[in-house]
Amino acid sequence: MLSAQSLPPGETAVIPNSKTVLSLTLDQALAMSHANSPRLKEAEANVAVAKAGITTARAYSNPNLEVFAGRQYARPIATPGVPGLLQHYAGSQTIEIPSERGARRRAAEHTSEASHWAGQGILRSVDADTRHAFYEALHRREEIAHANENLQLVRDLLRRVTVEVDTGEKGKLELTRATAELARAQFAVGSAQLEYAQAIARLRAAIAAPAGIELNPRGDMEPRVVLPSFTDLRMSVFQSHPALLQSAQEQEAAKASLDRQKALRIPQPTAFAEFENQPDLRFWRTGITVPLPLFDRRKGAIEEAKATIARTDAVQEQRQIEITSALEHAYEQYQLADQQVSSLESGPLNAAESAVTAAQSAYRFGERGIVEVLDAQRVLQSVRGDLLDAQYARQSALVDLEELGAVAPSGVTP
Repeated sequence: MLSAQSLPPGETAVIPNSKTVLSLTLDQALAMSHANSPRLKEAEANVAVAKAGITTARAYSNPNLEVFAGRQYARPIATPGVPGLLQHYAGSQTIEIPSERGARRRAAEHTSEASHWAGQGILRSVDADTRHAFYEALHRREEIAHANENLQLVRDLLRRVTVEVDTGEKGKLELTRATAELARAQFAVGSAQLEYAQAIARLRAAIAAPAGIELNPRGDMEPRVVLPSFTDLRMSVFQSHPALLQSAQEQEAAKASLDRQKALRIPQPTAFAEFENQPDLRFWRTGITVPLPLFDRRKGAIEEAKATIARTDAVQEQRQIEITSALEHAYEQYQLADQQVSSLESGPLNAAESAVTAAQSAYRFGERGIVEVLDAQRVLQSVRGDLLDAQYARQSALVDLEELGAVAPSGVTP
């Protein structure tokens, strides 16, 4: 069965009423996706089907029973038979070849194990989609906060400029520039709000939340991790990735199917016994029937099984290539984003904040115009936006690494 996280103590799984605001932590979002995801339900059904296949493979073939009854009539001949009741009883049982039965059971068991790992892969994918959507919503909400903060700064500046223009200290051009900057800041807030609404819609779809509630994600980014070498991560991922483990089980199932087809070339005998009661005599007899493999040596079925093995080998190789590519991309993205975060935090952010403070002070003392203040604020907003994008790009890469199994969700390298 697929594992699922439970809701934290004190939280209920009752769907809130319409227009209710649901404060959602990451753990709660994951729990909701586990409970509601149709993909997980489909995976669980596939696991159940495969387990039932093991029961089917272990079952013995049923015996056959024959019961006939009738009457015998004498014919007008010189030596007529004795009229009376006729009774016939017979039974037969197919004798299975042990090697065929064992191969059939192994194929079913490996197929069941493959479906289990396929389900684990879907579980990882659902978790990754939920994490991406959750952190994307946090990202967009931070953008709204930054845009609102910039809007408030521009409004304060506009009020000062308006007073100075009214008193004749500044020209109207300064007011025009401040008004244009206000419109730009308001547009930035609206754009950020639109991005947030789209992120919430993606989060709602990821956790299959009802449309009648308003989601309010709460949380922080995961802590920074120090990644080992790419070679070590690749070896670790190849040993534990569900897709590769699924392929390995599919390969074993294909080999077992080939063994079964070869074993089916051995004729399966059928033992039978019968008893018949006639009006004038009784008799019984036993015997065995053996099919003769003269025309069908299962050549086609064996070739199909061999082709299936070749196909599973190719699938395994392709999955290794895809996983290596995805791991390399996520690894490089994390390293690059981490470098960008460190670079922006170490210098440009403080420099941009200091430049805004200096420009505002110089403007108050009449040493600089409003253009310098607005330029400094734009630079600060740009740096803060770049830092925010880099932080969440790093978080997105970390989620990809978690999905691949290179890093545990807690941020601890497995």
